Amino acid sequence: MRESFYMGKNVVVLDFSNEYYQNTEELVSSKGFKNFIERYLKDLAIKDIKMFTWITNNRDLEEMVKDIVRLTKQLLVLEIEDIFNPQMDSINIAKALYIVEDAYNYWRSKQRFSVINASTNNLSFMSFIEADSKYNQLVLELYRSCEEKLQGKSNKIYRQIQAGTNASFVVKKYRWSIPSGYNILKNIPFVNTVMLRTPILFHSESNKRVGTFVENETNPLKAALINQQDWYCYPAKVGSLLCFVYFHKDYCFNGISLSNLFELASEKECIGHKPDLICLFGNPDDRDSCNFFYDEANDLWVGSVSADWKVEYFGYIKKAILTLHNLCKMQNGALPIHGSMVNIYFKNGKRKSIVFVGDSGAGKSETIETIKKLSDRYVDMESIQRIETVFDDMGSLHIKDGKVYANGTETGAFVRLDDLDKLTAYKDMERNIFINPEKVNARVIQPVASYDLIVSDSPVDMILYANNYENKIGVEKFETYNQGKKCFIEGKRMAMQTTQESGLSTTFFANPFGPMQKQQQCLEIMDKVFDCLYQNNVYIGQIFTNLGTANKENIVKSAECLLAILRND
Repeated sequence: MRESFYMGKNVVVLDFSNEYYQNTEELVSSKGFKNFIERYLKDLAIKDIKMFTWITNNRDLEEMVKDIVRLTKQLLVLEIEDIFNPQMDSINIAKALYIVEDAYNYWRSKQRFSVINASTNNLSFMSFIEADSKYNQLVLELYRSCEEKLQGKSNKIYRQIQAGTNASFVVKKYRWSIPSGYNILKNIPFVNTVMLRTPILFHSESNKRVGTFVENETNPLKAALINQQDWYCYPAKVGSLLCFVYFHKDYCFNGISLSNLFELASEKECIGHKPDLICLFGNPDDRDSCNFFYDEANDLWVGSVSADWKVEYFGYIKKAILTLHNLCKMQNGALPIHGSMVNIYFKNGKRKSIVFVGDSGAGKSETIETIKKLSDRYVDMESIQRIETVFDDMGSLHIKDGKVYANGTETGAFVRLDDLDKLTAYKDMERNIFINPEKVNARVIQPVASYDLIVSDSPVDMILYANNYENKIGVEKFETYNQGKKCFIEGKRMAMQTTQESGLSTTFFANPFGPMQKQQQCLEIMDKVFDCLYQNNVYIGQIFTNLGTANKENIVKSAECLLAILRND
C-alpha cells in the first residue's frame, strides 16, 4: 500500500485514498502531521542551529515533536491562559509563534500534491477537486487558528493562498498491451486527470541542463530499480506518438507539470495499446545517466534519466521525451526540427507558415513573441489578422504529395523569461508554472496550442535559422542548398546559460536530441527534405535575433524585416 503521507527532499505527496482529514483535529492527530514536524525540526537544525537550539533547549527530538503536536491540539480547543505556564512550560508563547510561522513557511516551500486512486471508494462523496479544496481550507484554518491565538488578536488581512497543495491528480490502473520483459511496470497507476493550482512557483537547485542523452547497449529497464508503490505514469501524446512517462514520486513536480506541455492521453487511448515510447524519470540506479535504447523486438524506444538533484530542472524530463520522439520520427523517415513554427493569417486571405530552427537560447520563441507584439502594436501591421503557434520547441518535417509539411510535439511551451517581454509571461500567468524566476535562465511552462493544431499537417512556406551570434539586422536568404545546409548542420549559437556550454558553440543540426546521436540517418533525411523545399521554392535563410550580442533590442528590427517580406510576397 502507498504511504498516506510522503515527504521527500522537496516534495510532499498526500494519498487521500488511504487517509483523508475531515477536520483540523484529524489533521493534527495524523501520522503525517507528526512526520512533518519531525522533518521540519531536522531541517531547521541543518539550516539554523542557533534557532533550533533556542526552540528545543537541547531537549530530545522525539519529545520535542510530541510537545509541538500536543501544543497544536491544545491551541485548537483551549484559551491561551489555559495552555502556558511561564515557569514550567518548555515552549513559551514566543517560541510557539516562531514555530507556527516558520513551519508554515517551510511547508509552503515544498511542492505539495494530493493523489486519489479512482478505483477506491474512499472519496466517492466528493470530487477530487472538492477534496483537495477542502484540504486547502483545513491547512489555512489550522495555521490561522494557531497564529491568531498565539498573537492574541485576529488578523486584519487574509490571503487565500495555496496553503494545501499545488496540484491534485487522479490515478487509475490501465490494462495496456505490456510487451515481454516490461511486467515491472504492470501495476504502476496512470495519471487520469490533473488539477493545477496555477500560477505555480517552483525553485529547483539546478537551473540548466548538462550533458547529453547517450545510446545504451541494453534496455535500461533491465537495470531499473522500481518499487511500483513509488511510481506514477503520465501518458503523454507527443505529437502523433504515445509516450508512457514513468516518474518517481520524488519528481512529482516534473511529472505533473507535463500537463502544461503535453496532451494527456485518455484511458481509451492507453488501454489495450502499446506505446511508441517509454521514459523512466528519477530512476534510483546511482548511474548519473540519461540514456536511450531501441527495443527492436518490441519496436519500442526506451529512455531513462537517473535520480539526481540536478534533474529537478524541468528541461531534463522534457528533452528526454523529445529525444525519444525524434529518434522514432527519424526511424519513420521524418526530419526532427529543434525549433518553433507559426501560422500568420493576413486579412487578404493569405496564410504564411514559418519554421524557426536553432538550439536553446537562439531566439526562436522570442522571435515569435516579438512578431505577435508587433502585430498588436503598430498601425502598419494591421494587415495581420491573427497568429497561431504550431509548435514552440520541437517539431518534424515530412514529405507528402511532393511537398514538405510540419507537425508539432507539444501543446505548451517551456520558455525563457530572461529574453521575453514581461507582459508575455504574465498576461496569462494564472495558467502558468514558473521555475526559478529569480535566477538566470528563469522559465515558464505555459499552454500554447491545441492538440489538433500541432498534429495537423501544416505546409512550410519559409524556414529560417535563428542566428543569435552575429550583430546584424534582418533576414538573409540562402540562394543555394549547400549554403543553407552548411548553416543548419553547423548549428552555431551563442550559449545563453541554458546548458553547461558557454561562448560560441556548435551542435549538429542545432539538435542534440536525436539528430546529433544519429547523424548519418539525419543527413540522409535532411537531403530529401531540403531538396523538396528548394524544388517548391520555399524561402530558406536565417534571421538575426541578436540575443547573444550586446544589441538584443535588434530582434524587433529583424522581426519587422520578416513581416515586410511576408506582406510583400
